[in-house]
Amino acid sequence: MRVQRKHVLAATVAVLAAAGVAVGTGFGFADTAPAQQSVCSGSVTFSAEGGAPAATSDRFPVGTRLRVTNLDNNRAATVTVTGPSGSCVLLNAAAMELVREPGKNVIRRNVVQRLDGEAAPPAAPPAAGTVRPGAASPGAPGPAPRSACSGAITFFAENAAPAATSGQFPVGTRLRVTNLDNNKATTVTVTGPSGSCLLLNSAAMEQIREPGKNLVRRNTVEVLR
Repeated sequence: MRVQRKHVLAATVAVLAAAGVAVGTGFGFADTAPAQQSVCSGSVTFSAEGGAPAATSDRFPVGTRLRVTNLDNNRAATVTVTGPSGSCVLLNAAAMELVREPGKNVIRRNVVQRLDGEAAPPAAPPAAGTVRPGAASPGAPGPAPRSACSGAITFFAENAAPAATSGQFPVGTRLRVTNLDNNKATTVTVTGPSGSCLLLNSAAMEQIREPGKNLVRRNTVEVLR
């Protein structure tokens, strides 16, 4: 009888302990907290810029401090925005090395946090004369049309036909991208979202970039019908 009572007592303690863990977790006592909402949407990629870990952005002013976390490996980098680009956040080479997985040039699952506590400013509206999504390029003769995207253009590693992703244009939009330094151009279709106005894939970048360069600083992006 004593042995049976001991077994019953041990089982009762185990059940109470399990219930206590469940209740504690339900009331937020667990160690794991929900991930903070990202201030940028889409993938994060990088430029070939050297120097200490840093980033460029089309949304945050110079001097803004950001923490970029790769959710696939939980590695994070704290960077300061040093200038403009065509992305919500574009890491330089050193910052990307801190967070990326081996052989990957794009971080699809990520969280970007602004460390100064301010909310992300809304994306700036296109300037007067800028080509808008779905609009035709100006057909009148004269100077080249203004680009539909501002800032440098980079790429992500993808083995496919020339294409692009975008945080501004809907899937299916056709764009012509011209490198003004060598006058090479490529026509691409947007296949998905990203954190950039325009992010080319590897095949599209090969068609327009100069040898050894992973960034096209001087460019024109035109929306095609």
